[in-house]
Amino acid sequence: MSVPTLAADRSVCPPLPVLGRDVRVPLVTGGEVTYAALDYAASAPALQRVWDDVAAYAPYYGSVHRGAGYLSQLSTDLFENSRAEVAAFLGCRPDDQVVFTRSTTDSLNLLAAALPAGCRVFVFETEHHAALLPWERRADVTVTYLDAPRSPREAVETLERALADREPYGPALVCVTAASNVTGELWPVGELAAAAHAHGARIVVDAAQLAPHHPVDVAELGADWIAFSGHKLYAPFGAGVLAGRPDWLQGAEPYLAGGGATRQVARGADGGVRVDWHDTVARHEAGSPNVIGAYAIASACKALTEAGFETLVERERRLIEEVRAGLAEVPEVRVLSLFGDDAPRVGVLAFTVDGWNSSHFAAALSAEYGIGVRDGLFCAHPLVRLLLGGAPDAPGECGAPDGGNLNAIRVSFGAGTPDEHVARFVSAVRELVRDGARWSYRTVGGRCVPA
Repeated sequence: MSVPTLAADRSVCPPLPVLGRDVRVPLVTGGEVTYAALDYAASAPALQRVWDDVAAYAPYYGSVHRGAGYLSQLSTDLFENSRAEVAAFLGCRPDDQVVFTRSTTDSLNLLAAALPAGCRVFVFETEHHAALLPWERRADVTVTYLDAPRSPREAVETLERALADREPYGPALVCVTAASNVTGELWPVGELAAAAHAHGARIVVDAAQLAPHHPVDVAELGADWIAFSGHKLYAPFGAGVLAGRPDWLQGAEPYLAGGGATRQVARGADGGVRVDWHDTVARHEAGSPNVIGAYAIASACKALTEAGFETLVERERRLIEEVRAGLAEVPEVRVLSLFGDDAPRVGVLAFTVDGWNSSHFAAALSAEYGIGVRDGLFCAHPLVRLLLGGAPDAPGECGAPDGGNLNAIRVSFGAGTPDEHVARFVSAVRELVRDGARWSYRTVGGRCVPA
């Protein structure tokens, strides 16, 4: 069974068409401008292709795994075909499972719940909170936080020492990001995976920032699991993925208890309830599946693959160099980096501006230029504070008299970003630093807004 979908158009060249590319927003200085969405690292706009595919399916929407009717059967086929599409996109091995979740955070919490008792988890302090925090919720799991490395080689050596010194020598899991959501820098995932396996450990890779920018191959990376979110992959319908080895997942208690995760439920002789749980992916997908979210991810995977990652990567590399070259011309700007200026990265850069509060600067970019970036600590507080030189815990105060930076500004872009938006951003940074803000700003609810 199938529904009509958008035919592949291999003539489409980057930037890929996304929703919102023609949205006009008002400026505090008067008039309107086309909005420049440069916060892809938080949530990327929906690809037009994804939106069209979902709209084509919507009239056929039905329950998944729960009905004999035509629409239910069609929706079930669509859901399982989406799982297969994601597996192909990730280069999954034949026995790998693809579990649909709500997000990267949900995926890593699911894996944390599935860890065997006594497992040791090793995680760098540089991780996004989604990868940093789930593990300690297990009382029978020990977490070792590793200091931030200053080079890819140091990352591998730090991990090797920690794994070799662990006591007792039992099950272990390494959790590492593939591309930083703060600096955009690529981590040596393949080498880290090899080190983990050499010491009898497994590795889960947070690919939330890598998957929208680079091809991801589970087998090639040597990853045991991959986690990512649809909303960063141009598919904003509340779904995510955990893909990889089935054994720990099959051996764990279901992540959620409910319909769909069970083979059979019956009353026992003692008056209680006996449950026979699935040992397939259904074990951790209780409840009515988010078929639209899963289909949207599959559509985005297909669109990126058909566009050709080689072309997308090369174009993004050019945009990264344009942004870096433009910022380098402004002496007051300091780009944050863990591995150094020459480290390969995706289209994510964080920076500060001397003499400016970061929240104030980001607010001015939005209000005066129609440019959307992010300011703050980016749900990676330990890393950003380290890069800022050990800044205090308190968030930045809008319009702080000393211009002190207690947080940073992040610009991020991808396959849907028009060249003009990047050029406008670079020009706006120059003008703001040279001429100052044309408007005054104040704090409302912890955010800077035009006064």
